[in-house]
Amino acid sequence: MARLPLRSQQLPGPIMKLAHISDLHLLGNEPIPKRRLVGKRFTGWVNIKLRRGSVHKREVAQAVAREVRRHAPDHVVITGDVTNLALESEFELVRRYLEDDLGLAANDVSMVPGNHDTYTVGAYKGRRFQCYLGEYITSDLPGASGVPGAGRFPYVRLRGPIAIIGLSTAVPRMPLVASGKLGKQQRMALHALLAHDEVQHRMPVILQHHPWHQPDNARKRFMQGLVDAEREHHVLRGVSRGLLLHGHLHRRIHRTIATDRGAIDAIGSTSASLLHDDESRMSGFNIYQISDDGRLEDIEAYRHDGAGGFVATEVPRA
Repeated sequence: MARLPLRSQQLPGPIMKLAHISDLHLLGNEPIPKRRLVGKRFTGWVNIKLRRGSVHKREVAQAVAREVRRHAPDHVVITGDVTNLALESEFELVRRYLEDDLGLAANDVSMVPGNHDTYTVGAYKGRRFQCYLGEYITSDLPGASGVPGAGRFPYVRLRGPIAIIGLSTAVPRMPLVASGKLGKQQRMALHALLAHDEVQHRMPVILQHHPWHQPDNARKRFMQGLVDAEREHHVLRGVSRGLLLHGHLHRRIHRTIATDRGAIDAIGSTSASLLHDDESRMSGFNIYQISDDGRLEDIEAYRHDGAGGFVATEVPRA
């Protein structure tokens, strides 16, 4: 399929449109070999059969991709959980989704993995996400962080008034646990990148799967939270403005991270494939309008109407 040209190539203007999709959870139809249904992957497979498979629909995520194309954004970001069980067949589905349904060149789409994309130790150590989707996590500042061993994350993509910084909070956990972690090397690299000349005169747009804001109780923090959120906050304290875009919650939600010099807008997108009675959780996507001097001018959100179309909606403040 022909790639969709950038909006900026069609109609130059002072406003950049950044589209945000998350949590595709693309389901394949191929049978899974029994030898691979062990440990956490077995519990995940049971969840698909009992619940997830009935509410996460590939055709709904495809409808989201088509609607995003219709809005002709300058760039698209995807904040993780593109698969369910981190199987090779699922990553192949994701590739087809990106190439055929979304139809954008890899240079125009930036991604980060979610906990479902590193579901097992094998998928994590084998860097399956990076192997299948490496074109979408390239960096315009290779080695700029100066932190040995930081790996492919964080990466930086410089796009007009913004610097997109992709982080990985995805680590394999025991069954039923979905918490995330950045780790010391990524935090050090993030600190160095935020001080880089090419980043400092742009608005940072940080992509990560797990939200920075933590669940209210200790059990939920252990099960679902970002274990080093406070350490990340220490790194972000010098930022005067920016976006932190995430998924994981399957909710549209808008919160603020206070810094020493201003604030960061922390915004979640719901699951692109999810059919849900709650409007804040129903499938959809967000669009952020950013001025040429790197300021967030507006937030638009669109949700699936249950019949194949999309309607404008709100991103609730929390």
